[in-house]
Amino acid sequence: MKIIRPNPSDLWKQVCLNDDLKAFEILFHTLNTRLIKFCVFYIRQKEAAEDIVSNIFVKCWESRKTLTDITNPETYLFVAVKNQSFNYLKKFSSIHLVQIESSNEVEFINTFDPEKEMERKELHFLLDKAISTLPNQACIIFRLIKEDGMKYKEVAEILNISPRTVQTQLFRAIKKLSVILAAHHVSSRSNKKADIVNLM
Repeated sequence: MKIIRPNPSDLWKQVCLNDDLKAFEILFHTLNTRLIKFCVFYIRQKEAAEDIVSNIFVKCWESRKTLTDITNPETYLFVAVKNQSFNYLKKFSSIHLVQIESSNEVEFINTFDPEKEMERKELHFLLDKAISTLPNQACIIFRLIKEDGMKYKEVAEILNISPRTVQTQLFRAIKKLSVILAAHHVSSRSNKKADIVNLM
């Protein structure tokens, strides 16, 4: 059974035009995790990212009557998070940036082939490590497109760059990741190399 994802634009209209608190809660739960993850790309602190995103949602609710002209609330919120992240970094530039805690995502374990599952986990770890070596903007572009499933145009609007630049940086990122991972697995079995391609 296919899960129907709530439409942020429809929810936004209900919030701005009808003061619909339920729609606002659904919008919050639909985008909150992704916005926090995006914020962490910039400020590297999960708790601060959670505060930034929460404050943006609160301001949106308080200013909802003045935000009726926004046609793409998802992009609007991502841009707002990016801007507030920059403001945060300017304000706390003397603070040492710490690495965020590891993800608590739930994974299904293939009990019939634990060795293959371990290999796959290792590849995911190596890929994540390789992504972190990319320039910050390339890293953000890769994650937004490959992990969040965004389109070039959406990412371009969020980062205020051209779709062509997004495409170019994504291709360069993939090429660099392929080189890094291939070099690491040069002595490994060929099926691992195939898995790397699938992961990207």
